[in-house]
Amino acid sequence: QVQLVESGGGLVQAGGSLRLSCAASEPTFSVYNMGWFRQAPGKEREFVAAISWNGGNTYYADSVKGRFTISRDNSKNILYLQMNTLKPEDTAAFYCAAGKEPFWVVRTTEDVGSWGQGTQVTVSS
Repeated sequence: QVQLVESGGGLVQAGGSLRLSCAASEPTFSVYNMGWFRQAPGKEREFVAAISWNGGNTYYADSVKGRFTISRDNSKNILYLQMNTLKPEDTAAFYCAAGKEPFWVVRTTEDVGSWGQGTQVTVSS
């Protein structure tokens, strides 16, 4: 399994921006499709964004499309999520995720083989 550690969460006003990072310990990070999920209190964990192993393809939930950008730096084993125009409804714990196996497509929680510990994002109105 890939060990993942998120950072970059915090408190921001509506309309603001944050960038989340996820550092992977696994040297074969570059062969895993990766994703970001989030979970608000009392709600199920939901898909936010995904990126292919080489960064060539990205996919977003409709709720964040046009506001969030997922990217990766395989030379540093780091996954990013740039979040702009944040809204109060974006408030949640955000989790970095790696596919079950190398090249496994990430779209749902069932596609995930490794999770980070989560980082809290709070957007005030």
